[in-house]
Amino acid sequence: MDVENKNLNSNLKNNNPIQHHPYEELKIHLIKRYNISSQEAEKVIEKRLNEKREKKEKKDIDNILESILPDYNKNVSIEVNHVDLTFEVSTEKVDTLKESVIRTIRRKNPGKLKVHALRDISFKIYKGEKVGIIGYNGAGKSTLLSVITGIYPPDKGFVKTNGNISPMLSLGAGFDYNSSGRQNIFLNGAVLGYNRDFLESKVDEIIEFSELEKFIDIPIKNYSSGMLAKLGFSIATTVNPDILIIDEVLGVGDVNFFKKSRDKIKSLMDGGTTVLLVSHSIPQIRELCDKAIWIDNGSLKEIGEVNTVCDHYLKDAEKASNEQLANIEFR
Repeated sequence: MDVENKNLNSNLKNNNPIQHHPYEELKIHLIKRYNISSQEAEKVIEKRLNEKREKKEKKDIDNILESILPDYNKNVSIEVNHVDLTFEVSTEKVDTLKESVIRTIRRKNPGKLKVHALRDISFKIYKGEKVGIIGYNGAGKSTLLSVITGIYPPDKGFVKTNGNISPMLSLGAGFDYNSSGRQNIFLNGAVLGYNRDFLESKVDEIIEFSELEKFIDIPIKNYSSGMLAKLGFSIATTVNPDILIIDEVLGVGDVNFFKKSRDKIKSLMDGGTTVLLVSHSIPQIRELCDKAIWIDNGSLKEIGEVNTVCDHYLKDAEKASNEQLANIEFR
């Protein structure tokens, strides 16, 4: 041990006041415990003090940001970042195969029109949030859901999702109409990423919830739209997804099933499932959601607390056309 260490030990034995200083006590402890020099002990202490200082500063910054930004440090379920999407639509109508063949022989390409479906859309949805998407007919709501679920890749920007997604984008989406309801449970479940053993354990629960016991083994091409909605909803929700995406299907079916499906969604919400719902029923959006996204002409017009956004939407609807307002339920 060097002279400095001996002096430190001497101070300790002689009850020198230096031993009562926490810094010096820690330094003596390090010297004795690890047989290092006084300078080395000081470096170790300084490093630890800096780490502690940095942690405190970060905690202070986190507390400040949390007071300013309510969503700071929350887990993001869905992130849409500057998404653009354009479709090419033919401007010429071809009614028959003969017309198509003639056009091909003449090497005449039909005219095409570019339709800007989504324009620079950005937002984040956090774990457990219930978010409704509203907008007039043709605004781009369903297209946005298709981008989020990966059906359409964006031309610009990107989408990130965290967790397994159960999408219900249209009646019978992903179904094989020549197969039975039971077979479609396994087909649709496999598309959602679940293995056969898991689906075997859930099939009776799915059938019971769908109320289709008498029809489950007949081809679904014989199902009504309400029966398809019941089956699709039962598959999508029984597997307890991290993210549930629903596009205009909750209003289909009888009154009892509507109530049951609404209660099921509420139970998923209480369990932490993130729900993204497109609906033309504003009362339904108000009841089920705590946040709303208003899409207008492919652009994000407003995002915020559900009643505030819906109130602004209702006021704007006073000057909308009948075509824009078709099938929309405001009250």
